[in-house]
Amino acid sequence: MAPLITLLAGSLLARIAGLLGVTALDGWQPALRVGLALMFLLTGYAHFARSHRGDLVAMVPPRLPHPELLVTVTGVLELAGVIGLLVPTTARWTAGGLALLMVAMFPANVSAARRRLTLAGRPVTPLGLRTLIQLGYLTVALLVVLLPE
Repeated sequence: MAPLITLLAGSLLARIAGLLGVTALDGWQPALRVGLALMFLLTGYAHFARSHRGDLVAMVPPRLPHPELLVTVTGVLELAGVIGLLVPTTARWTAGGLALLMVAMFPANVSAARRRLTLAGRPVTPLGLRTLIQLGYLTVALLVVLLPE
């Protein structure tokens, strides 16, 4: 739930800042870019944090090779995406790439839910709710691609 809260709160606070005169955030597209960047900063960091890395490695479907490498690569891509989202000239392409990354990583969430794994000591989000949340993340990424700056 922390990534969802981060996305929503970050987007809302960025939009409020835009309404209060921060011209770089004057509009929903830049506000959503900030929220999405904050979310990926949180999730990307988790790929390397001792408290989460083992859980994320365990989430990789067993049929995929080199789960530690996959977690490292996806973490690097998420953190690179943070930078790309904050640069207006690359934000749309970055959001599109991150949407594809989210689709590619979703099977790990399915696998974790089916195997009843834990993340930071708590059960992973049930698959139905996780699917809805993932669709929300994808929608935000696609809005960054489609909305005017």
